[in-house]
Amino acid sequence: MRSYRFRPVAPRRQRGAVLYVALIMLILLALIGIAGMQVTSMQERMASNYLRTNLAFQNAESSARQVETGIETALDGANVFLADQEECSPTYDPLTWANAITKTAASYTRRIDKCSSGSTGSSIKTGKRANEETGNTYQVTALASDAPTDASASAVIDTVFIP
Repeated sequence: MRSYRFRPVAPRRQRGAVLYVALIMLILLALIGIAGMQVTSMQERMASNYLRTNLAFQNAESSARQVETGIETALDGANVFLADQEECSPTYDPLTWANAITKTAASYTRRIDKCSSGSTGSSIKTGKRANEETGNTYQVTALASDAPTDASASAVIDTVFIP
């Protein structure tokens, strides 16, 4: 019986093509990883900006509701609420007002029930609901930022309030 021994045959012409393919694959994987990190970083910044904008909006909404509560409390106590602007003129633009404010939070009230062209009542009264049967209608504008100091986002809320 003959025993055979396995002898590896040395390849005659190896050129190392597998090495080049592996290096190219590593470079592609590195590029995909870098692109993924950039996308993740961008999404993190977008989420942070959304959070700051949402916080500013919620703070402005809260400030507007506090002013409305103050108006309602003053009128319920048979007191008079004196708005920041009691007359219709000069004209008022909330955006212009907000751009002129340097503080991180502010509010402005304007009485608008006197702004109708008719002599009786306001043109704002559209129905016969009990809450619209009032002589007091106010435009409440509130400006707030996402943080009391070092604010990076701000929001302006402009509402009409009928007590």
